[in-house]
Amino acid sequence: MVGRIQCISPIDGNVYVEREQASSDEALDSLLRANKAFRAWRHVPLEERQTLLNRAVDIFVSKRDAIAEEITWQLGRPITQSPSEVAGFEERARHMIDIAPRHLMDQAVEPRQGFNRFIRHQPMGVVLVVAPWNYPYLTSVNAIIPALMAGNAVVLKHSAQTPLCAERYAEVFAEAGLPDDVFQFLHLDHDTTLGVIEEADVNFVAFTGSVEAGRMMQRAAADRFVRTALELGGKDPAYVRPDADLDFAIDNLVDGAFFNAGQSCCAIERIYVHADLYDRFVDGFVSKVGEYSLGDPLKPETSLGPMVKAAGADFVRAQVDEAVARGARSLVNPQDFPADRPGTPYCAPRVLVDVNHEMRVMTEESFGPVIGIMKVEDDDDAVQMMNDSRFGLTASVWTRDEKAALAIGDRVVTGTFFMNRCDYLDPALAWTGVKDSGRGCTLSELGYLQLTRPKSFHLRTGA
Repeated sequence: MVGRIQCISPIDGNVYVEREQASSDEALDSLLRANKAFRAWRHVPLEERQTLLNRAVDIFVSKRDAIAEEITWQLGRPITQSPSEVAGFEERARHMIDIAPRHLMDQAVEPRQGFNRFIRHQPMGVVLVVAPWNYPYLTSVNAIIPALMAGNAVVLKHSAQTPLCAERYAEVFAEAGLPDDVFQFLHLDHDTTLGVIEEADVNFVAFTGSVEAGRMMQRAAADRFVRTALELGGKDPAYVRPDADLDFAIDNLVDGAFFNAGQSCCAIERIYVHADLYDRFVDGFVSKVGEYSLGDPLKPETSLGPMVKAAGADFVRAQVDEAVARGARSLVNPQDFPADRPGTPYCAPRVLVDVNHEMRVMTEESFGPVIGIMKVEDDDDAVQMMNDSRFGLTASVWTRDEKAALAIGDRVVTGTFFMNRCDYLDPALAWTGVKDSGRGCTLSELGYLQLTRPKSFHLRTGA
């Protein structure tokens, strides 16, 4: 019997959206139709695909207010912050659409008399995008738009927490005139998703989610040699050098740690501060966190909404309690945030000092509004601490010395290295991770290499 999915809004604990799940047979039929649609779509001229997808982006942006409100109800993100996801969607989509012609054209090799030789970037076929709830459009647009631009068909399986996002994509593409079945979505449970990867004619899987779920995706794809791109967890560090602009670093790192209630794979989760600045940094950081208002995300004065689930909030509280029991000090009193209540998704921000890497809060992904701050003696000490992690998604250094930043960045094992910024994806740069943060990449010209396969043409034109 096919079940149903429910989006329980963290705002009030009530069912916001309920949908019937697709059965295994329905999923397989959808993929068959996607393969049929792909065979025609791949031959649509690139300029026409570009025009059509730009039209889809226009339509999406025109619906920004309704989309932002849906994001807030599904995730609990403050209503003043949800529109930023629409803006980020547009930035990434436009960039990938704009660069497609020069990165999908035939690649010439050195000329040889009597031969015409080149490499053509051909679409993979059907791309299955498995997207998470925390940034429902920003995580999915990275694969969906370039996959379609490259001539692939796309089937989207979105989180049960964000079913309306999948439906918005379908609505927008239909209004823009995308041919039938080139884009489809499926509301699926986890087991059916894995079964689809194992059995169906899927040519590429783009997955964003937890490390353990990524391993399951990889195992499901292994027997059919299906290529996968896996964007998984993070425990992203920041290092504040003694020459940093202190106020600027504090403002940006507080936002990097607590925006979206810390529910981001590239949120700042641990901070290392040079001893010369440590006390002033901690005082300023705690003061800035005290300006947050935890509460109803539909109210414009709210700057910190609930986490998506009570279980996630209780996980953060458990990490904090364990760290305090081991000697850490918590510098923010949850009682200053009356909405914070155990057993609910409303979780006050936590700032911990006297922490070390024996504590889970400094080594295990928190995915919530908590940060640990450690004192370090020099650059070498900071690099050692930053690299002491099974994750490697992003890392940042806060300094006025670009040469020093580059030297540190060359030593830190990470997919993206920032100087004086954090928690941001530049669509011109490859978005990628190392270690347990995953493999493969999206965005930039390299994102198109993942979503196509090279085919060599070796034509003898003369004797």
